[in-house]
Amino acid sequence: MGSVTAFVLSTNLAHPRTDPGGADRVSGIDKRPAPSLEVFAPGPSYGDGPGVVGDTVGDSAHHGGAQKAVYAFAREELDHWERELGRTLPNGSFGENLTTRGVDLSRLLINQRIRIGTAELEVSVSRTPCRTFAGWLDEAGWVKRFSARERTGAYFRVVVPGTITAGDELVLVDAPGHDVDMLTVFRGALGDKEAARRIVEARCLPQMYHERMVRLTG
Repeated sequence: MGSVTAFVLSTNLAHPRTDPGGADRVSGIDKRPAPSLEVFAPGPSYGDGPGVVGDTVGDSAHHGGAQKAVYAFAREELDHWERELGRTLPNGSFGENLTTRGVDLSRLLINQRIRIGTAELEVSVSRTPCRTFAGWLDEAGWVKRFSARERTGAYFRVVVPGTITAGDELVLVDAPGHDVDMLTVFRGALGDKEAARRIVEARCLPQMYHERMVRLTG
C-alpha cells in the first residue's frame, strides 16, 4: 500500500429513508458520519441484516448477511466522482460504512484479513450497483458509468467483533495464498470469462458466489 498509511477517514451509519430506486421499502443507502461503529458477524443469509449495530438494510434479498456485513469505499474514489459529476460527495455518499484513505480497495486480495480498531475484518465480495444506488445518485446512466470505472469498494465479513473509529489504521494480516483481488472478482461478475476462470481455480469465494463463477465460465 506504499508509504501512505491506510486508515478509516469516516465511520458512517444509515439514516433510513424511502428507497430512492422506487421500491416499496426502507433503504439504508443514506449513510452519514457517526462517532464510531460496533461491528459483529450477522447470520449467513442476506435477510440476517447488517454487521453494524444500528445500521439498516432495506433490500434483504440482496444485502446484509455474513458476506456483506460491512461495506467500505475509498475517499479517493469519491474525490474522482466529485470531479466527474461536478458535485460534492460527503463521506458516506455511496452508502459505505467505512470511508477509507490510503488504500486501493480494488486491489485487496479476497479473504485478506484486516485489523481495524479492535475489530478484524476479511475481504469478502464485490458490490453490484443497483437501482437503489442509481436512484440515490440520480445521474444518467449511473450503473454503467460506475461499473465502467471498476472501483466499486469492498464488502467485508467480520472475523472478530469490535469497535471501529475514524482515524483507525487498516493493518493487513495473514495474506491469502492466491492473487485474486476485488477488481478481478468484479470483472468476473460482469462476465469476464478469464477473470471467472481465475476465481474458480483459486476457490476463494464463498460457495454461492463460487458456483456463480463456475456458471460464468461455461
